[in-house]
Amino acid sequence: MSGEKDGGMTSSRPYLIRALGEWIVDNQMTPYIIVDANHGHAIVPRQFIENGKIVLNIGPYAVRNLEVSNDQVTFSARFSGVSMNVEVPVLGVLAIYARENGQGMVFAEDGNGPVSPPPEGGGKPEATPAKPALKLVK
Repeated sequence: MSGEKDGGMTSSRPYLIRALGEWIVDNQMTPYIIVDANHGHAIVPRQFIENGKIVLNIGPYAVRNLEVSNDQVTFSARFSGVSMNVEVPVLGVLAIYARENGQGMVFAEDGNGPVSPPPEGGGKPEATPAKPALKLVK
């Protein structure tokens, strides 16, 4: 069957990134992605990587030509005044969230979808990072 990988369904991650990005923008907020900067052939501004990860603003006022295909996220943006084409494998996107309130989704490390929400009464899933403390990337 077309569109299947290894006998199963394709990853839901690119679909969720596209949908959540649109939802965040529709709510007049700023979509950020957390990227594993060492995943695959990620092309990101190396000077902003912290602990192997980088937080990128993918909002319409921060980037040009944003495309989230089933394999990668690509766009052009300026970093410290220098224009750069960014390419990130979709499976290297660890989370997408709204900068203003942190609402969004952290993805499972196996690449197959979201991490389960925390159980009622507290506790966070292990893969949920603390609220990002990185600086705004312009």
